[in-house]
Amino acid sequence: MPLIATEVWVGSLIRRVELGGGFAAVLRKGDPRAGAVLIRTADYRAGDFRLYASAERGEGERVWMRPTRQTDEATLEAYVARAVAVDPDLWVVEIEASDGARFLTEPVDEG
Repeated sequence: MPLIATEVWVGSLIRRVELGGGFAAVLRKGDPRAGAVLIRTADYRAGDFRLYASAERGEGERVWMRPTRQTDEATLEAYVARAVAVDPDLWVVEIEASDGARFLTEPVDEG
């Protein structure tokens, strides 16, 4: 099955968030065709920040998982900086909403 280009996927995510009443922005652009994506959700009122990375589970099912359980902004920024140092093609998208993960179309594994 052909994969959609990352820049197209990110654009559709941002549009989906905007239509749902949230705000999303690209914090870092990576490879436009095949860059991996980290999603950072931010609820500034509650001080809750989460990070999600795409993964495969079982028979190739794509899911979003939390690579770290930390929820403070500084720790997540440090994690993103390390991830970018390892993968310079990485995209980082922030969704500002009380439950930003709801905009992801694939299952979200909070476990």
